[in-house]
Amino acid sequence: MNLGDIWTKCNDLVTSLLLPEGFPESVTSDYLEYSLWRGVQGIAAQISGVLATQALLYAIGLGKGAIPTAAAVNWVLKDGIGYLSKIMLSKFGRHFDVNPKGWRLFADLLENAAFGMEILTPAFPHLFVPIGAVAGAGRSAAALIQAATRSCFYAGFAAQRNFAEVIAKGEAQGMVSKSIGIMLGIALANAVQSSTPLALASFGVITWIHMFCNLKSYQSIQLRTLNPYRASLVFSEYLLSGLVPSVKEVNDDEPLFPAFPLLIVKPTSEEQFELLSTDAKDAAAHIDRRLQLGSKLSGVVKNREDAAALFDLYKSEAYILTELEGRYCVALKESSSKQDMLRSLYQVCYLYWLERNAGIKSSTIVDDCRPGGKLQISLEYVQREFNHVKNDSETAGWVMDGLIARPLPNRVRVGNETSSVAA
Repeated sequence: MNLGDIWTKCNDLVTSLLLPEGFPESVTSDYLEYSLWRGVQGIAAQISGVLATQALLYAIGLGKGAIPTAAAVNWVLKDGIGYLSKIMLSKFGRHFDVNPKGWRLFADLLENAAFGMEILTPAFPHLFVPIGAVAGAGRSAAALIQAATRSCFYAGFAAQRNFAEVIAKGEAQGMVSKSIGIMLGIALANAVQSSTPLALASFGVITWIHMFCNLKSYQSIQLRTLNPYRASLVFSEYLLSGLVPSVKEVNDDEPLFPAFPLLIVKPTSEEQFELLSTDAKDAAAHIDRRLQLGSKLSGVVKNREDAAALFDLYKSEAYILTELEGRYCVALKESSSKQDMLRSLYQVCYLYWLERNAGIKSSTIVDDCRPGGKLQISLEYVQREFNHVKNDSETAGWVMDGLIARPLPNRVRVGNETSSVAA
């Protein structure tokens, strides 16, 4: 490995950690200038923070010289490790778009765990830096996830596209809550004083209240965008009953993490009408587990005949769908969009419906692509009916401009029937 390769790898790593995926095409032209200026002011702010921390230590009577300086260094080192965790976690930002409610609840748990560790530091003063560093890393990671998912929620709340107004009011509400919390916290701290057991007991009660309120708040959020699970649930119910389920019904039945369906916590309501069928829920769970967006075509197609059959069948589509070892493999062409991914998922749902309700099983790729084959039947259905389900879903309140997902980076280059390339 030469110096040029090392530089390329370092550049790719920095780009993946600090810049949005697809930069610069994925952001507006003013993004880079804003980020550079913000980076400089952030450095200046942290320098001021170090000086302020040391000054505060002098002010509370720790004396001059090495003691306050070392304490300041330890404190800043603790926070610095926390900031590093935030930088590393930013690489996984796209995951937060797909399941924002689940990730937000995870962030709350992480934040509470960090608070618990910090409360324990008086019992282990000699481990102040490692405990504080781990806790700081947890709090920083939680703060990043909270900020990222908050944007998803605010975007959904802005019914008139008044994002700035929604965000401004949300920040104002947050300041009111923080002010009240600080006053109550000071009163509780005066009562607890230096007793670690009493502090932990109080922390346990407050944490239970905190998590309960968080869970209730996330249950109240009605996400109108479609991730793979919600889209599969909407499409499956539509195929089974001809009805588009409501936004509330789907959100109430979606697990916080679809990969862990037991984590679902449904709100209790005497007036709740059960529109969603068990078959639709089973279909959505099955499809979400077995869907692979952005499959590498060379890993799915084993010979030139299969490739030719698939390219001929999907010549007018921006994706190629086939089944392999129980998985629904969607190879995306270079021209594919979020709308194409949503379209491919509708075909996946219909493939599942054909197998479970019509008894049509998969054969070879070539046979499935022929008239009367499973892939040909499902694609023809999608081309005929997708606009209908799209219009009906929009009427029901769903945002049908595309699928919110994190596909693999492989893309099929049109004109090359035997390979796929990384985007």
